Amino acid sequence: MSSLSLSPHIEIKITDLRLKKWGLPNYQSSMAAAIDLYACINEKLILKAGKPAELISSGIAIHMNNPHMMAIIAPRSGYGHKRGLVLGNSIGIIDADYSGTVYISAWNRNVLGNDICIDPGDRIAQMIFLPIIRPILNIVRHFSEINDRRENGFGSTDF
Repeated sequence: MSSLSLSPHIEIKITDLRLKKWGLPNYQSSMAAAIDLYACINEKLILKAGKPAELISSGIAIHMNNPHMMAIIAPRSGYGHKRGLVLGNSIGIIDADYSGTVYISAWNRNVLGNDICIDPGDRIAQMIFLPIIRPILNIVRHFSEINDRRENGFGSTDF
């Protein structure tokens, strides 16, 4: 079993050569948490409010092959907060054994009439790599310890 170092190596395959012109995936600042993903589309895409999500190619495929890693896709803040772009499934999870093209499920959360326009090459999402803990699940009849909160959930700690 391999472990996760602070700087693991991940293989990235460019599946859309336009990225060489637009920019290869990288971190936009020295302390950025995620790499930006580009909309690899052939023409302007208009996302209409209230319509189903659209799958947009990021132009890359990744190969992590490490059970202690995963990647998450999230919208970029500018597109999310300012324009209303969210992911069709809230976040995208990429398992370590997936090595196909990375797609962005883009959805317009705005009220009717506020379209989102995405041009080819726009940076619309970001990918974050995270460590994964894979615990061994033990089936029990009763928990070995009891805490004060027990089964109280959904607002049980609100005052």
